[in-house]
Amino acid sequence: MSPPRTTVARWPRARRLLGGLAILTAVVLGAAPAAAREPVALIFDTDLGNDVDDAMALSVIHALQTRAECRLLAVTLTKDNEHAIRFVDLLNTFYGRGDVPIGVVSGGVLPGDGKYVRQVATAEDGGRLRYPHDRLDREAVPDAVTLLRRTLAAQPDGSVVIAQVGFSTNLAGLLRSGPDDISPLDGKALVAAKVRLLSAMAGAFTEELRKKRFREYNVVQDVASAQTVFHEWPTPIVASGWEIGHAIMHPAKSMQDDYGYVTHHPLREAYDYYRGLANAQPTYDLTSVLYAVRPDRGYFDLSSPGRIVVADDGFTSFQPEANGPHRYMTVTPEQVAAVREAQAMLCSQPPCTAGAR
Repeated sequence: MSPPRTTVARWPRARRLLGGLAILTAVVLGAAPAAAREPVALIFDTDLGNDVDDAMALSVIHALQTRAECRLLAVTLTKDNEHAIRFVDLLNTFYGRGDVPIGVVSGGVLPGDGKYVRQVATAEDGGRLRYPHDRLDREAVPDAVTLLRRTLAAQPDGSVVIAQVGFSTNLAGLLRSGPDDISPLDGKALVAAKVRLLSAMAGAFTEELRKKRFREYNVVQDVASAQTVFHEWPTPIVASGWEIGHAIMHPAKSMQDDYGYVTHHPLREAYDYYRGLANAQPTYDLTSVLYAVRPDRGYFDLSSPGRIVVADDGFTSFQPEANGPHRYMTVTPEQVAAVREAQAMLCSQPPCTAGAR
């Protein structure tokens, strides 16, 4: 708390002069704010359309980029659906970044529309699209693995963070890819060279869920690909288990009240279709994005090192191992409250102004 104005007025004149001299000395000696941290170079791999938290996570990424904390290099989809592609493009366009490259899986599981992507992507007002975007068809979008290879090859070594919040299909395909005209490295070597962290929403790691042999959705939908990624990925992985996002519920009150800066907001509309504005929403995917960009803010704690093992039925277990490449996130009640507030503020942050990229 700042001292009352009357307190400042009672300071002796000499003391105030000394304070002023101290400030002047700092300026003369070259004291300056700490250098700004380089934005996180981020790839977002998502099954957007199966749940609304993927769309919320993409909105958080745009808010963090507006704050110069990250730079969205590409979005790759594990849902082979034209309306999911268009929804990603309209959300990127809404936030002022319609040129972000998009890639999509070839085939893949669960290609259906889901509950909101078609409705929002095709919404019109007066015969015009409510949310401007490119009318991308499936053939106009590159294969996800090709885009991943192209994006990674263009980045400095050890610089890229990937947030995977859907199935492991695309990243498994990346690992299996061979040398090509994009890079002389095969997929595993390319990942080892370019990626410093994979932040993945996958698995479940509490004792209670282990006893139930709980199988998490993202893993069980494509078990073979999850096994490839978690057993063969050559750089560190931090997993946000089901229990993390389930504990951190997005407040319905925020969706009801915090988006009034525009007549129509694509995220609010998607949320309404999927969850209903009166209901709270688990934030599974948002947590992986928040950790990917802000790993040192104390939002989450991490387990000891080890390895995540994916069984043939999709059950995930964690095997402690000194210097193991994997960890999973844990969260306290106090952290739950802090993360809920941070995510609500970032989700509802208005788009960047012209020139603020």
